Amino acid sequence: MKTINSGNKAPGFDLMDQNGQNVRFSDFAGKRLLLFFYPKANTSG
Repeated sequence: MKTINSGNKAPGFDLMDQNGQNVRFSDFAGKRLLLFFYPKANTSG
């Protein structure tokens, strides 16, 4: 997995939101965006 450091541009991605709608990172171009990642949430690992 590639490491992202402070100040690096975030890679483009598509994910489902909490309502099951597909959201693209590019949908937020030019806007401030705060992302929270929980890589092991709801998993056994």
